[in-house]
Amino acid sequence: MKFTWSWLQDHLDTEEPLDVIAERLSLNGFEVEGIDNPAEALAAFKVAYVRSAEPHPNADRLRVCMVETDDGAVHQVVCGAPNARTGMKGVFAPPNTHIPGTALDLKPGVIRGVESNGMLVSEREMGLSDEHDGIIDLPEDTAIGTPLADVLGLNDPVIDIAITPNRGDALGVAGVARDLAAADLGKRIDRRPEPVPGAYPCPVSVHLDFDLDTRKNCPAFGLRLVRGVKNRPSPDWLQRRLRAIGLRPINTLVDITNFVTFDRGRPLHVFDAAKVHGDLVVRMARNGEEVVALDGKTYRLDPTVTVIADD
Repeated sequence: MKFTWSWLQDHLDTEEPLDVIAERLSLNGFEVEGIDNPAEALAAFKVAYVRSAEPHPNADRLRVCMVETDDGAVHQVVCGAPNARTGMKGVFAPPNTHIPGTALDLKPGVIRGVESNGMLVSEREMGLSDEHDGIIDLPEDTAIGTPLADVLGLNDPVIDIAITPNRGDALGVAGVARDLAAADLGKRIDRRPEPVPGAYPCPVSVHLDFDLDTRKNCPAFGLRLVRGVKNRPSPDWLQRRLRAIGLRPINTLVDITNFVTFDRGRPLHVFDAAKVHGDLVVRMARNGEEVVALDGKTYRLDPTVTVIADD
């Protein structure tokens, strides 16, 4: 179970430092398997100013950039990004920096006959997303020397705890906070949402098709129809929170369900009602059934897997 320090504080009003919280988690039976502070790993990456970006004398698709850092030094960087330009603010990696997204240890070099000392990085090179069509392009008013972790809100430690089978209540951040509040390490913040009455019937029903041995796999299933939604990229705060715990942001609707699953320990899924044929049935998979997942891969199923299917 992973969550960030700020995420826990959404549910727990505490003045205790992180190390005290970590110790109490272990004492309560939730062994802390690790605390990862991305700000430490990204400490070398800071905002820089591109004084100039001129065509490379020996390569049409490369630019020679003069990059100013917060100490007043100017570094010559050969860059292949199409959006590299004079006057922009980017993220500079000095020589001898480890680039997390590519596992590259950056060294000074010569590219097509021109020295390059450092790098202007893309989101993919930072391990932030799959975006690699250009380097990170920051607003003009971003201060030179600002750590990348501060700019992107990545200065939030991630806590990884082990959950024993008898503590399903702690498979959500709210449950972990409740446990810590019971141990007098803070006050639990009540974030229960206001109920929203249903205004129209749901056109789809659901049937649980299990025998006595498999009924525990899905003891209950609820449906609600929501109209008038527009699916688009989710807000930055939500994407950062999901990435921090190892999930890939997909879109607003999928990200909301993933967030609630980990925030409240309440598994959710979203369907496009226009694409559901007939009613839903929750059952064990049949041998040989396949499903194409959001990662684009096809997975072959067997009777140990619970599936949700329509007609």
